[in-house]
Amino acid sequence: MKTVILAGGFGTRLSEETIKIPKPMVEVGGRPIIWHILNIYAAHELNDFYIACGYKSEILEDYFRGEWAAADNLARSRVTCVDTGLETMTGGRLLRLREQLGGQAFAVTYGDGVGDVDIAGLLEFHRGHGKLATVTAVHPPPRFGALDLDADDRVRVFAEKPLSESGWINGGFFVFEPGVLDYIDDESTPLELAPLSRLAADGELMAFRHHGFWKPMDTLREKNELNALWESGEAPWKMW
Repeated sequence: MKTVILAGGFGTRLSEETIKIPKPMVEVGGRPIIWHILNIYAAHELNDFYIACGYKSEILEDYFRGEWAAADNLARSRVTCVDTGLETMTGGRLLRLREQLGGQAFAVTYGDGVGDVDIAGLLEFHRGHGKLATVTAVHPPPRFGALDLDADDRVRVFAEKPLSESGWINGGFFVFEPGVLDYIDDESTPLELAPLSRLAADGELMAFRHHGFWKPMDTLREKNELNALWESGEAPWKMW
């Protein structure tokens, strides 16, 4: 199965780093975060990658032409970088890869998030339900302390970093059948808006619930948190 990494965005919320490099090249533990993402998939025997580039695509292309495969499971990987356009939206980037995907089911994720997602379980779930699309549902990471107030404005409970068990958000780590591409109108279409909404309305979108670790790298704070986890030797997403 081929795996697409959506790696073309501007990464404006991490502008401290992305003014010089694309966000997937921002380092965690001395390696670009995209290296970590590829390792997650390769640990589950998915080794055929298409990098949907855009912003500063030449930096990603140069990296994957070099000596980047420093882990045994990545040494068997094939990586193809495709410039899918500077202004192309996420759905449009998939459209530009239609020919390379060859009419088969494919995996997709973003180039800026990691997790201990059970990729094998995700694929089994997708194949079992027979629908066009699967999204990995995750709990949003804690960002702010929660306050439980009474009627007199007294704080009954203060939780510094509560983790909500009630809400689910899009965690990426998708599996799509080729028919998903028919839900994407053109290159200006964000995958996360009309295509996924229409798939859900048609009963063709299923959620694989992930209860483990997941974290995006949208801000400098999140980058520093991921680096701290890696340096501690306890990075939950390291499955290789």
